[in-house]
Amino acid sequence: MKVVQMQQPGGPEVLEVVEKPLPEPAAGEARVRAQAIGVSSADVLVRKGVYNWMPPLPATPGNEMAGTVDALGRGVTGIRVGQRVLVSSRELPFRGGCYAQAICVPAEVLFPLPEAIAPNDAVSLPNYQLAGALLYESGVRKPRSVAAYGASGGVGTALLQLAQNDGISGIGIVSTGEKRDFARRAGIEHVLIRGNDDLRERVMALTGGRGVDVVYAMAGPAAAFIANLDLLAPYGTVVSFATLGGPLPEADLFGELKKRQGKCLGVRCYSIHALDHDRALRRSLMGRAIELMAAGRLRPPPATVMPLSEAARAHELMEAGKTMGKVVLAP
Repeated sequence: MKVVQMQQPGGPEVLEVVEKPLPEPAAGEARVRAQAIGVSSADVLVRKGVYNWMPPLPATPGNEMAGTVDALGRGVTGIRVGQRVLVSSRELPFRGGCYAQAICVPAEVLFPLPEAIAPNDAVSLPNYQLAGALLYESGVRKPRSVAAYGASGGVGTALLQLAQNDGISGIGIVSTGEKRDFARRAGIEHVLIRGNDDLRERVMALTGGRGVDVVYAMAGPAAAFIANLDLLAPYGTVVSFATLGGPLPEADLFGELKKRQGKCLGVRCYSIHALDHDRALRRSLMGRAIELMAAGRLRPPPATVMPLSEAARAHELMEAGKTMGKVVLAP
């Protein structure tokens, strides 16, 4: 079978397609034949060798796979051959392993998939799981309104769709008119373009002068990151969640918060790794995402689909900011 592997960290060129024997499931394991493989920002960090939860080298990146169980190891119950399932490496000891035509994993980590969810949509489910964690488990009170950067990307779209599904007002922020149009087609009503729109003026206009309860932000220039504080309502929080853009900017955050002390604002850095030791919560967030997608209440925008052999090219496009929605590798 074909597997994408890296011998050492580096640029996209370190991702090589190699041939390996089809793995056989051990006791308690199931083998999943891939139908769709998701590409995520965590995969890029693994490839670069800067991810805090690196798999051992040589490594196969990939955090999500949708496919069909085609073999079972001894003692497996609750999963059958032919069943459609999702593999998420958030359920595994380390991230990675899904850039392959097949994978063997403990059967207990699999998520059964309803027939209503297509494989290319299924690999977006971890984005909706993360969206649920950001909205409800990131240490901020349940928001009435949010603004999210990267509204045309996988996580940004998922977050705003889930917010709207739950009656939370959402404002998307993107970098181009093309991405604004994409986000609107995904059902995001209010989408602003940074650099074109006056974000503070528009956010205040859309919220009746109150501001939003949470800004989900990415790393960037210090001045731009600090400006997010002025989009917030009283007791609001800026949550930094995207790691692909690098670390938080160097800035006197405490000093900036003191300048706005009358609004009691906060800044938080969030990672879904906070749930690594909370299996029940992690799986309940995924279970809810599966239910909502199967019911048609969450609809991922069309994915950008590329062959597994072009994994390196997929990474190039992601790093250049040229992708919209989910990037999917076809095995």
